[in-house]
Amino acid sequence: MESVTLGTIEAARERIGEAIHLSPCQLSHHLTERIGLPIYLKLENLQRTGSFKERGALNKLLTLSEEERARGVIAASAGNHAQGVAFHANRLGMRAQIVMPQATPLVKVVSTRGFGAEVILHGANYDEACEEALKRCEEQGLTFIHPFDDPVVISGQGTIGLELLEQIPDLEAVVVPIGGGGLIGGIACALKEQTPRIQVVGVEPEKLPSMLRAREAGEPITLAPQATIADGIAVRRAGDVTLPLVSRYVDEIVTVDDEEIASAILMLLEQEKTLAEGAGAAALAALLQDKTRLRNRRTAVLVCGGNIDVTLLAKIIARGLVKDGRLLRIRVYLLDRPGALLQLTEVLARERANIVETVHNRAYYGVSLGETVIDVTIETRGAAHITAISHALAEAYFRFERIM
Repeated sequence: MESVTLGTIEAARERIGEAIHLSPCQLSHHLTERIGLPIYLKLENLQRTGSFKERGALNKLLTLSEEERARGVIAASAGNHAQGVAFHANRLGMRAQIVMPQATPLVKVVSTRGFGAEVILHGANYDEACEEALKRCEEQGLTFIHPFDDPVVISGQGTIGLELLEQIPDLEAVVVPIGGGGLIGGIACALKEQTPRIQVVGVEPEKLPSMLRAREAGEPITLAPQATIADGIAVRRAGDVTLPLVSRYVDEIVTVDDEEIASAILMLLEQEKTLAEGAGAAALAALLQDKTRLRNRRTAVLVCGGNIDVTLLAKIIARGLVKDGRLLRIRVYLLDRPGALLQLTEVLARERANIVETVHNRAYYGVSLGETVIDVTIETRGAAHITAISHALAEAYFRFERIM
């Protein structure tokens, strides 16, 4: 099997050419001030299919023989690799089948079909989807396009490393999400073979640190299935091709949990005006939580994908507002008589607290027959504003409690 080298990565860049968008990589002043490092965001979420995956997919498709192109291709993916294969196979006139886990976010399923592929939903996770894809590959004579454990695919992903060296000539570190290891393996090879001093840090979901466990064991091991909002890097087993690359080139691997990833998604959306999925925000989450050993280094952070389900995004935004104290729910006990609710709303209005939702209830919470309870969700400006609202309610003799 062909190995991954600086030469194969340079050849991949020449091969895929202008068919792949040169994604921006600009200094973030906000993150630089907050984290204390010069932080550059490499926005691969701005690719045509919303992630870096199309680099490796296109490189692989362009190396197929005429006979392989005529038969068609098949892939298994949780979404981003699927879209990359689907889009470029359709553009090159090839038939593509994509097997996706049944729980794949709808936005990724719809987009993959929209790019012209036949989508088969099968299995509870990537591993089960992959088994079905390999079965269909054998039965129909298709070419299997692996999402990460293929030197040609890895070389395609490694073209990001070449771009980083050109976009940030004095680059000192890069932080990259890890799923199966194809992205970080390719980038690390491209960087370290030219500038060995550059530090490469990988970030995995805390629930599925398959590459970290593989490095510790010296070989890939299969982890039990776990659910995580970083579905794009929820890989149970590190690759046989990627593990040696990571072991050779990657300096550090850290993990982040779902709450930390969600906070990073919200920060990217609010401060950087860019949308990232869970996997796409994992690298930034590690820096925001000070998980790495990086200090005073000019650092590039991969925002590797932006295909997030809108319902999940809505939940992340709501939870982030609650965590920041900008969304508050209180339970207020009122006398059950005309005007009681008016008095409450007048207090909230004076404190400039915007009411989002109210739930009025007389039958629950153990209130007496002369009382009623109202749950009020309000928008606030943060912790200091919440304190002011609490004082105002107490001064008006309202009995209330905060609901978490």
